[in-house]
Amino acid sequence: MRDGDEAAAGEALLAWYDSAARVLPWRVGPAEHAAGERADPYRVWMSEVMLQQTTVAAVKDHFHRFTTRWPRVEDLAAAEDGAVMAEWAGLGYYARARNLLKCARVVAQDHGGVFPATSEGLRALPGIGPYTAAAIAAIAHDEPAVVVDGNVERVVSRLWAVETPLPGAKAELTALAGRLTPAARPGDHAQAMMDLGATICTPRNPACAICPLRPFCAAAAQGIADSLPRKAPKAEKPVRQGFAFVARDGAGGVLLERRPEKGLLGGMLGFPGSDWGPAPEFTPPLAADWREAPSMVRHTFTHFHLQLRVFAAQAEGAGFTPRAEFRPASLPTVMRKVWDAAQSALSPHPE
Repeated sequence: MRDGDEAAAGEALLAWYDSAARVLPWRVGPAEHAAGERADPYRVWMSEVMLQQTTVAAVKDHFHRFTTRWPRVEDLAAAEDGAVMAEWAGLGYYARARNLLKCARVVAQDHGGVFPATSEGLRALPGIGPYTAAAIAAIAHDEPAVVVDGNVERVVSRLWAVETPLPGAKAELTALAGRLTPAARPGDHAQAMMDLGATICTPRNPACAICPLRPFCAAAAQGIADSLPRKAPKAEKPVRQGFAFVARDGAGGVLLERRPEKGLLGGMLGFPGSDWGPAPEFTPPLAADWREAPSMVRHTFTHFHLQLRVFAAQAEGAGFTPRAEFRPASLPTVMRKVWDAAQSALSPHPE
Protein backbone atom coordinates (compact mmCIF):
# COMPACT_ATOMS: atom_id res chain seq x y z
CA MET A 1 0.00 0.00 0.00
CA ARG A 2 1.28 3.45 -0.87
CA ASP A 3 1.56 6.15 1.76
CA GLY A 4 -1.58 8.25 1.79
CA ASP A 5 -3.89 5.47 0.62
CA GLU A 6 -4.94 4.45 4.12
CA ALA A 7 -8.12 6.55 4.27
CA ALA A 8 -9.34 5.40 0.86
CA ALA A 9 -8.59 1.78 1.72
CA GLY A 10 -10.48 2.13 4.99
CA GLU A 11 -13.51 3.55 3.22
CA ALA A 12 -13.48 0.72 0.67
CA LEU A 13 -13.23 -1.84 3.47
CA LEU A 14 -16.18 -0.39 5.40
CA ALA A 15 -18.30 -0.15 2.24
CA TRP A 16 -17.66 -3.85 1.65
CA TYR A 17 -18.40 -4.69 5.29
CA ASP A 18 -21.72 -2.84 5.18
CA SER A 19 -22.98 -5.34 2.62
CA ALA A 20 -20.93 -8.46 3.40
CA ALA A 21 -20.56 -8.60 7.19
CA ARG A 22 -20.86 -12.07 8.67
CA VAL A 23 -23.89 -12.66 10.87
CA LEU A 24 -22.53 -13.88 14.20
CA PRO A 25 -24.44 -14.45 17.45
CA TRP A 26 -22.28 -12.03 19.44
CA ARG A 27 -22.19 -9.29 16.82
CA VAL A 28 -24.22 -6.15 16.23
CA GLY A 29 -24.31 -5.77 12.45
CA PRO A 30 -23.31 -2.56 10.66
CA ALA A 31 -26.89 -1.47 9.97
CA GLU A 32 -27.92 -1.96 13.59
CA HIS A 33 -24.76 -0.21 14.74
CA ALA A 34 -25.51 2.74 12.47
CA ALA A 35 -29.00 2.89 14.00
CA GLY A 36 -27.50 3.29 17.46
CA GLU A 37 -27.38 -0.27 18.79
CA ARG A 38 -24.24 -1.13 20.71
CA ALA A 39 -22.61 -4.48 21.26
CA ASP A 40 -22.85 -6.02 24.73
CA PRO A 41 -19.33 -6.00 26.25
CA TYR A 42 -20.10 -9.27 28.05
CA ARG A 43 -20.95 -11.06 24.81
CA VAL A 44 -18.00 -9.51 22.97
CA TRP A 45 -15.65 -10.56 25.78
CA MET A 46 -17.09 -14.07 25.88
CA SER A 47 -16.73 -14.52 22.13
CA GLU A 48 -13.20 -13.14 21.99
CA VAL A 49 -11.99 -15.46 24.76
CA MET A 50 -13.61 -18.47 23.09
CA LEU A 51 -12.24 -17.56 19.66
CA GLN A 52 -8.62 -17.55 20.79
CA GLN A 53 -7.00 -20.30 18.68
CA THR A 54 -10.48 -21.73 18.00
CA THR A 55 -12.65 -21.46 14.88
CA VAL A 56 -15.94 -19.59 14.65
CA ALA A 57 -17.71 -22.83 13.74
CA ALA A 58 -16.45 -24.54 16.90
CA VAL A 59 -17.36 -21.57 19.10
CA LYS A 60 -20.95 -20.90 18.04
CA ASP A 61 -22.60 -23.76 19.94
CA HIS A 62 -20.52 -23.20 23.06
CA PHE A 63 -21.28 -19.47 22.98
CA HIS A 64 -25.01 -20.19 22.73
CA ARG A 65 -24.90 -22.64 25.63
CA PHE A 66 -22.86 -20.30 27.84
CA THR A 67 -24.97 -17.22 27.20
CA THR A 68 -28.21 -19.17 27.59
CA ARG A 69 -27.12 -20.69 30.88
CA TRP A 70 -25.32 -17.56 32.15
CA PRO A 71 -26.85 -14.57 30.30
CA ARG A 72 -25.12 -11.92 32.44
CA VAL A 73 -21.62 -11.64 33.82
CA GLU A 74 -23.09 -11.83 37.34
CA ASP A 75 -24.63 -15.20 36.47
CA LEU A 76 -21.31 -16.54 35.25
CA ALA A 77 -19.53 -15.17 38.31
CA ALA A 78 -21.89 -17.14 40.56
CA ALA A 79 -21.46 -20.40 38.63
CA GLU A 80 -19.67 -23.41 40.07
CA ASP A 81 -16.21 -23.97 38.66
CA GLY A 82 -17.00 -27.55 37.66
CA ALA A 83 -20.11 -26.53 35.72
CA VAL A 84 -18.18 -23.95 33.72
CA MET A 85 -15.32 -26.33 33.00
CA ALA A 86 -17.78 -29.00 31.86
CA GLU A 87 -19.50 -26.58 29.46
CA TRP A 88 -16.10 -25.52 28.14
CA ALA A 89 -15.14 -29.11 27.26
CA GLY A 90 -14.27 -29.42 23.59
CA LEU A 91 -12.94 -25.89 23.15
CA GLY A 92 -9.47 -26.75 24.47
CA TYR A 93 -6.93 -24.41 26.06
CA TYR A 94 -8.66 -24.80 29.41
CA ALA A 95 -6.73 -22.00 31.11
CA ARG A 96 -9.08 -19.73 29.18
CA ALA A 97 -12.06 -21.15 31.06
CA ARG A 98 -10.37 -20.62 34.41
CA ASN A 99 -9.52 -17.04 33.46
CA LEU A 100 -13.07 -16.55 32.21
CA LEU A 101 -14.38 -17.31 35.69
CA LYS A 102 -11.75 -15.18 37.41
CA CYS A 103 -12.54 -12.24 35.16
CA ALA A 104 -16.31 -12.60 35.58
CA ARG A 105 -15.93 -12.59 39.36
CA VAL A 106 -13.72 -9.50 39.35
CA VAL A 107 -16.16 -7.65 37.08
CA ALA A 108 -19.13 -8.69 39.23
CA GLN A 109 -17.50 -7.99 42.59
CA ASP A 110 -15.24 -5.02 41.90
CA HIS A 111 -16.92 -3.28 38.96
CA GLY A 112 -20.61 -3.72 39.73
CA GLY A 113 -21.08 -6.09 36.80
CA VAL A 114 -19.90 -3.49 34.27
CA PHE A 115 -16.82 -4.04 32.12
CA PRO A 116 -14.38 -1.11 31.95
CA ALA A 117 -14.97 1.00 28.86
CA THR A 118 -11.33 1.49 27.85
CA SER A 119 -8.67 -0.89 26.63
CA GLU A 120 -6.42 0.25 29.47
CA GLY A 121 -9.06 -0.59 32.07
CA LEU A 122 -9.85 -3.91 30.40
CA ARG A 123 -6.20 -4.98 30.44
CA ALA A 124 -6.28 -4.87 34.23
CA LEU A 125 -8.78 -7.75 34.31
CA PRO A 126 -7.66 -11.39 34.66
CA GLY A 127 -7.06 -13.17 31.37
CA ILE A 128 -7.49 -10.08 29.18
CA GLY A 129 -4.40 -9.26 27.15
CA PRO A 130 -3.73 -6.42 24.71
CA TYR A 131 -5.60 -8.01 21.79
CA THR A 132 -8.76 -8.91 23.72
CA ALA A 133 -8.81 -5.53 25.46
CA ALA A 134 -8.49 -3.71 22.14
CA ALA A 135 -11.22 -5.83 20.55
CA ILE A 136 -13.72 -5.24 23.37
CA ALA A 137 -12.93 -1.53 23.55
CA ALA A 138 -13.26 -1.07 19.80
CA ILE A 139 -16.32 -3.25 19.19
CA ALA A 140 -18.33 -2.42 22.31
CA HIS A 141 -17.21 1.17 22.93
CA ASP A 142 -15.87 2.44 19.57
CA GLU A 143 -12.46 3.21 21.02
CA PRO A 144 -10.02 3.57 18.08
CA ALA A 145 -7.91 0.73 19.46
CA VAL A 146 -5.66 -1.24 17.13
CA VAL A 147 -7.08 -4.77 16.93
CA VAL A 148 -4.67 -7.32 15.49
CA ASP A 149 -5.41 -11.04 15.34
CA GLY A 150 -4.16 -13.64 12.88
CA ASN A 151 -6.61 -12.54 10.21
CA VAL A 152 -5.55 -8.92 10.52
CA GLU A 153 -1.86 -9.84 10.43
CA ARG A 154 -2.44 -11.67 7.17
CA VAL A 155 -4.37 -8.79 5.57
CA VAL A 156 -1.82 -6.20 6.64
CA SER A 157 1.19 -8.27 5.61
CA ARG A 158 -0.28 -8.53 2.12
CA LEU A 159 -1.39 -4.91 1.83
CA TRP A 160 2.18 -3.74 2.47
CA ALA A 161 3.94 -6.88 1.14
CA VAL A 162 5.76 -7.36 4.44
CA GLU A 163 8.24 -10.18 3.94
CA THR A 164 9.67 -10.27 7.46
CA PRO A 165 8.62 -13.65 8.90
CA LEU A 166 6.28 -13.98 11.83
CA PRO A 167 6.53 -13.77 14.77
CA GLY A 168 9.32 -11.24 14.21
CA ALA A 169 7.03 -9.06 12.09
CA LYS A 170 4.34 -8.61 14.77
CA ALA A 171 5.40 -5.14 15.91
CA GLU A 172 5.67 -3.89 12.33
CA LEU A 173 2.27 -5.33 11.39
CA THR A 174 0.65 -3.78 14.46
CA ALA A 175 2.09 -0.38 13.56
CA LEU A 176 0.80 -0.68 10.00
CA ALA A 177 -2.63 -1.80 11.24
CA GLY A 178 -2.67 1.33 13.38
CA ARG A 179 -2.24 3.45 10.27
CA LEU A 180 -5.40 1.87 8.85
CA THR A 181 -7.51 2.18 12.01
CA PRO A 182 -9.97 5.09 11.61
CA ALA A 183 -11.27 7.41 14.30
CA ALA A 184 -14.82 6.84 13.01
CA ARG A 185 -16.39 3.37 13.22
CA PRO A 186 -13.30 1.67 14.69
CA GLY A 187 -15.37 -1.28 15.91
CA ASP A 188 -16.84 -1.90 12.48
CA HIS A 189 -13.36 -1.49 10.99
CA ALA A 190 -11.92 -4.11 13.35
CA GLN A 191 -14.66 -6.60 12.50
CA ALA A 192 -14.35 -5.82 8.79
CA MET A 193 -10.64 -6.66 8.90
CA MET A 194 -11.41 -9.93 10.67
CA ASP A 195 -14.14 -10.80 8.17
CA LEU A 196 -11.93 -9.97 5.20
CA GLY A 197 -9.20 -12.24 6.51
CA ALA A 198 -11.66 -15.03 7.28
CA THR A 199 -13.59 -14.98 4.00
CA ILE A 200 -11.50 -13.40 1.22
CA CYS A 201 -7.89 -12.82 2.30
CA THR A 202 -7.62 -16.44 3.42
CA PRO A 203 -4.39 -18.29 4.24
CA ARG A 204 -4.53 -20.33 1.04
CA ASN A 205 -5.91 -19.30 -2.34
CA PRO A 206 -6.99 -15.77 -1.37
CA ALA A 207 -9.84 -14.45 -3.51
CA CYS A 208 -7.92 -11.39 -4.68
CA ALA A 209 -10.20 -10.88 -7.68
CA ILE A 210 -13.13 -9.90 -5.45
CA CYS A 211 -11.20 -8.24 -2.63
CA PRO A 212 -12.27 -4.66 -1.88
CA LEU A 213 -8.66 -3.81 -1.02
CA ARG A 214 -7.11 -5.20 -4.19
CA PRO A 215 -6.44 -1.70 -5.65
CA PHE A 216 -4.32 -0.95 -2.59
CA CYS A 217 -2.60 -4.31 -2.11
CA ALA A 218 1.12 -4.50 -2.81
CA ALA A 219 1.22 -8.30 -2.54
CA ALA A 220 -1.57 -8.70 -5.09
CA ALA A 221 0.23 -6.35 -7.45
CA GLN A 222 3.41 -8.39 -7.11
CA GLY A 223 1.62 -11.74 -7.35
CA ILE A 224 2.89 -12.92 -3.96
CA ALA A 225 -0.26 -12.74 -1.82
CA ASP A 226 -0.46 -16.51 -1.47
CA SER A 227 3.02 -16.64 0.08
CA LEU A 228 2.38 -14.04 2.79
CA PRO A 229 2.66 -13.72 5.69
CA ARG A 230 5.94 -15.54 5.89
CA LYS A 231 6.53 -17.61 8.99
CA ALA A 232 9.71 -18.73 10.65
CA PRO A 233 10.17 -22.53 10.65
CA LYS A 234 8.57 -24.17 13.66
CA ALA A 235 10.57 -26.41 15.94
CA GLU A 236 9.44 -30.02 15.86
CA LYS A 237 7.14 -30.87 18.76
CA PRO A 238 8.43 -33.44 21.25
CA VAL A 239 6.45 -36.60 21.97
CA ARG A 240 5.39 -37.44 25.53
CA GLN A 241 4.12 -40.80 26.75
CA GLY A 242 1.65 -41.73 29.46
CA PHE A 243 -0.83 -44.24 30.86
CA ALA A 244 -4.56 -43.69 31.38
CA PHE A 245 -6.80 -45.90 33.51
CA VAL A 246 -10.54 -46.36 32.97
CA ALA A 247 -12.29 -48.22 35.79
CA ARG A 248 -15.98 -49.07 35.85
CA ASP A 249 -17.90 -50.62 38.73
CA GLY A 250 -20.70 -53.16 38.66
CA ALA A 251 -23.38 -50.47 38.50
CA GLY A 252 -21.77 -48.75 35.54
CA GLY A 253 -20.14 -45.99 37.58
CA VAL A 254 -16.82 -44.60 36.35
CA LEU A 255 -13.74 -43.59 38.31
CA LEU A 256 -12.85 -39.96 37.57
CA GLU A 257 -10.53 -37.43 39.14
CA ARG A 258 -10.27 -33.68 38.91
CA ARG A 259 -6.93 -32.49 37.63
CA PRO A 260 -4.92 -29.88 39.58
CA GLU A 261 -5.97 -26.29 39.00
CA LYS A 262 -2.61 -25.37 37.52
CA GLY A 263 -1.24 -27.05 34.44
CA LEU A 264 -2.74 -28.69 31.38
CA LEU A 265 -6.47 -29.40 31.61
CA GLY A 266 -6.40 -27.65 34.98
CA GLY A 267 -9.57 -28.17 37.00
CA MET A 268 -11.07 -30.56 34.45
CA LEU A 269 -12.46 -34.00 35.19
CA GLY A 270 -10.61 -36.89 33.61
CA PHE A 271 -9.42 -40.43 34.10
CA PRO A 272 -6.60 -41.27 36.51
CA GLY A 273 -3.25 -41.69 34.87
CA SER A 274 0.48 -41.28 35.01
CA ASP A 275 2.56 -38.20 34.47
CA TRP A 276 3.22 -37.40 30.82
CA GLY A 277 6.87 -37.64 29.91
CA PRO A 278 9.62 -39.76 28.37
CA ALA A 279 9.36 -42.63 30.90
CA PRO A 280 6.00 -42.63 32.71
CA GLU A 281 5.39 -45.00 35.61
CA PHE A 282 2.63 -47.61 35.46
CA THR A 283 0.68 -46.70 38.61
CA PRO A 284 -2.98 -47.82 38.45
CA PRO A 285 -5.33 -46.03 40.87
CA LEU A 286 -6.52 -49.30 42.44
CA ALA A 287 -5.91 -53.03 42.32
CA ALA A 288 -7.80 -54.70 39.47
CA ASP A 289 -7.38 -56.91 36.43
CA TRP A 290 -6.23 -54.17 34.07
CA ARG A 291 -6.46 -54.93 30.37
CA GLU A 292 -4.79 -52.79 27.75
CA ALA A 293 -6.93 -51.35 24.98
CA PRO A 294 -5.72 -52.29 21.50
CA SER A 295 -5.60 -48.68 20.33
CA MET A 296 -3.25 -46.04 21.67
CA VAL A 297 -4.64 -42.53 22.12
CA ARG A 298 -2.80 -39.82 20.22
CA HIS A 299 -3.45 -36.17 20.91
CA THR A 300 -1.62 -32.95 20.10
CA PHE A 301 -1.29 -30.03 22.47
CA THR A 302 0.21 -26.67 21.61
CA HIS A 303 3.76 -27.64 22.51
CA PHE A 304 3.90 -31.43 22.30
CA HIS A 305 2.35 -34.63 20.96
CA LEU A 306 0.91 -37.07 23.49
CA GLN A 307 0.67 -40.85 23.21
CA LEU A 308 -1.39 -42.62 25.88
CA ARG A 309 -1.62 -46.34 26.50
CA VAL A 310 -5.11 -47.00 27.84
CA PHE A 311 -5.92 -49.68 30.42
CA ALA A 312 -9.43 -50.62 31.53
CA ALA A 313 -10.87 -52.75 34.32
CA GLN A 314 -14.02 -53.69 36.16
CA ALA A 315 -13.45 -52.68 39.77
CA GLU A 316 -15.19 -51.70 42.99
CA GLY A 317 -14.38 -48.98 45.45
CA ALA A 318 -15.21 -45.52 46.69
CA GLY A 319 -15.26 -42.39 44.60
CA PHE A 320 -16.92 -43.73 41.45
CA THR A 321 -19.12 -41.27 39.56
CA PRO A 322 -22.58 -42.86 39.20
CA ARG A 323 -23.50 -43.93 35.72
CA ALA A 324 -26.43 -41.49 35.59
CA GLU A 325 -24.09 -38.56 36.32
CA PHE A 326 -21.33 -39.50 33.90
CA ARG A 327 -21.33 -37.40 30.73
CA PRO A 328 -18.48 -38.29 28.36
CA ALA A 329 -19.26 -35.16 26.33
CA SER A 330 -18.26 -32.99 29.30
CA LEU A 331 -14.73 -34.40 29.32
CA PRO A 332 -11.78 -32.71 27.59
CA THR A 333 -11.16 -34.02 24.08
CA VAL A 334 -8.16 -36.15 25.05
CA MET A 335 -10.19 -37.81 27.82
CA ARG A 336 -13.06 -38.52 25.45
CA LYS A 337 -10.52 -40.27 23.23
CA VAL A 338 -9.39 -42.30 26.26
CA TRP A 339 -13.01 -43.28 27.00
CA ASP A 340 -13.60 -44.33 23.41
CA ALA A 341 -10.38 -46.36 23.31
CA ALA A 342 -11.25 -48.13 26.57
CA GLN A 343 -14.55 -49.54 25.33
CA SER A 344 -12.96 -52.53 23.62
CA ALA A 345 -11.19 -53.49 26.86
CA LEU A 346 -14.23 -53.12 29.13
CA SER A 347 -16.87 -55.75 29.68
CA PRO A 348 -20.32 -54.71 28.47
CA HIS A 349 -21.83 -52.34 31.01
CA PRO A 350 -24.90 -53.46 32.93
CA GLU A 351 -28.29 -52.52 31.60
